[in-house]
Amino acid sequence: MKTDTRADATTSPFNIVILGGGSAGWMTAAALANTLPQEHFNISLVESEQIGTVSVGEATIPGIHDFNRFLNINEQELVKATNATFKLGIEFEGWTKGGKYLHPFGPYGLNKNGVPFHQLWLKAKLAGEDVGELVNFNMEGLAAQQNKFSPKLNIPNFPIKHLNYAFHLDAVLYANYLRQYAEPKGVKRIEGQFEQARLNNEGFIQSLTLTDGREVPGDFFIDCSGFKALLIEKTLHARYEDWRHWLPCDSAVAIQSKSQPQVNSFTKAIAHEHGWRWQIPLQNRVGNGLVYSSRFMTEDQALEKLQSLVKEELITEPNQLRWVNGCRPEPWRKNCVAIGLSAGFIEPLESTGLQLIQSAIFRLLSLFPDKHFNQSNIDTYNRFANAEIASIRDFVILHYKQTDNDHSPFWNYCRNMDVPDSLKDKMEMYQQNGNLFRENNELFSELNWLSVMNGQGMLPKTTHPLTRQFTTQEIMSDLQQIESGYSRIVDSLPSHDEFLAMLG
Repeated sequence: MKTDTRADATTSPFNIVILGGGSAGWMTAAALANTLPQEHFNISLVESEQIGTVSVGEATIPGIHDFNRFLNINEQELVKATNATFKLGIEFEGWTKGGKYLHPFGPYGLNKNGVPFHQLWLKAKLAGEDVGELVNFNMEGLAAQQNKFSPKLNIPNFPIKHLNYAFHLDAVLYANYLRQYAEPKGVKRIEGQFEQARLNNEGFIQSLTLTDGREVPGDFFIDCSGFKALLIEKTLHARYEDWRHWLPCDSAVAIQSKSQPQVNSFTKAIAHEHGWRWQIPLQNRVGNGLVYSSRFMTEDQALEKLQSLVKEELITEPNQLRWVNGCRPEPWRKNCVAIGLSAGFIEPLESTGLQLIQSAIFRLLSLFPDKHFNQSNIDTYNRFANAEIASIRDFVILHYKQTDNDHSPFWNYCRNMDVPDSLKDKMEMYQQNGNLFRENNELFSELNWLSVMNGQGMLPKTTHPLTRQFTTQEIMSDLQQIESGYSRIVDSLPSHDEFLAMLG
């Protein structure tokens, strides 16, 4: 019988070593420290002040509330600590010849007799009625357009009780905030630079060697070393799947500028001839970035263009970023799991960076190993991680594929490229009769897909058969009632700036 050279699964303590800080490292450390009892688990995090962190964007999506609730974080304190502002959605400008549209976080209108609201709106629109913009039936969208904000609505007899929102925040301050949360709960921070990992006879990592010769032993290692992937790739040789043929934007230049007179309650994603640029407003500054494809644009051209487009005074030096859109089919191999950029990356268009980190953390907690590292747990983790990032991939590809932009080789490439069958099926289904279907609890819901498909000019041939029970006149009456009601409520809300001021 083969002898297992690793420690017995019941042996305590279980030593966990996280390589890398930043958002991924400290989110992981905070969540583990909040969950695992200190008498049985030791958590160490190795990072170096000399190595900067990669922050491709500073915008989040509403799922971050789940993470904050899990840690019992006071969100008002978080807003103050990270100079955060509130985010109700993303405004896309120039992605089609139609101008701009909003991808808001909340639902559209009210369903009727089990029929989705958008099907009713589409039926009236296809009948030639003046139905107005879809965003007029979305509380978050209306509030974003008027730059209003309040988390709670407190409207008697109104079915919507709150706005769905996320945050724009300073990613460096966010990591520091989580460090202050994690260390009192027992996380040991080790200042040092990684040099190599030592493996045992079975190919499992047994310790990290730092540049000053110190050894950091462990039972379980979490690779939060960013794009370098020092453990999962450089040590354990887990391969990476390149998706740049579908997502050609592989570079960005980022720079910060002084605040604007009005702090927007939404992220801006503004198309340019070889990609797009972001504008993320914080309380004390604005984050700006130009995302582009290195096949169509050079670093110097990107920097020059971004500097020409930012109207406010620049307050930092530019930061050049490069990445490969894609994923690691085995983010967990042996006794090492990659979380964050080391596991995979989808460009920052839909602000999914922190979401992928937190979902990986929750997945890990559900399938947490003992010292035997059961392969079925690892395979299950990897299967769900791959499904999650593939569905996000398809959603982001949609923005590029569904465009009528023809003013540059970049946009012509995007418009004409082949796409995954999974995305093709979704697009064809919506084009037939407006149907949308959410599979396997994927991150982006039917409402998210609707926002982008409709916003980028996709119009179905017909609608769901169940809409036949409603006359166009009946639908138009409902639309007018919903639109006027929503408008009155949003008019009564404080401005985003006023709400931030109330927080002190």
